[in-house]
Amino acid sequence: MSDTSEDDNEISFPVKFLGRVEVVRPDGLEVLSEAAQRLKTPLGDASQTKKSKVLLFLSRGGVDVLEKKTKFMLYSCPLSTVSFCAVLPSSPKVFGFVARHPAADMNHCYVFQSRALSHVLVSGIGEAFRASRKEERVGGGRDLIVEALRLKNKMLQRENAELKDKLAKSKQ
Repeated sequence: MSDTSEDDNEISFPVKFLGRVEVVRPDGLEVLSEAAQRLKTPLGDASQTKKSKVLLFLSRGGVDVLEKKTKFMLYSCPLSTVSFCAVLPSSPKVFGFVARHPAADMNHCYVFQSRALSHVLVSGIGEAFRASRKEERVGGGRDLIVEALRLKNKMLQRENAELKDKLAKSKQ
């Protein structure tokens, strides 16, 4: 489900992009919840209602959102501008992060949906954010990639065990 680049400095995840909303505060679950709600009920703007498939690239430098088919970069958020990320408690498949616009005095909440990787992605963005705040990087910044892959591996092993159980029950 995810890919690492040749130089192992970034990792990508296929997700659905629900949209980007301008927010007044730079953090808090309320901000994420309000942004998700605003995207569910757009006021006459049909372009925001369609979920587009994107690749979420996570690197030591930032979070990039690329169109899945064309690889066209939609948004690029340096980690220094990211102030908050979380999974929406009322909908565990939905997650998002808040980033400050580099040129304007405003914050945007980027909202995504992933079938099973929401918690992994939020953990990865959080780890990347913490790593970007530290001056020293242990292992040349590879800790982020390794941790994200460990979490994903654990989740896939759990899913594999569940599927094996279902298969065994269906054969009985």
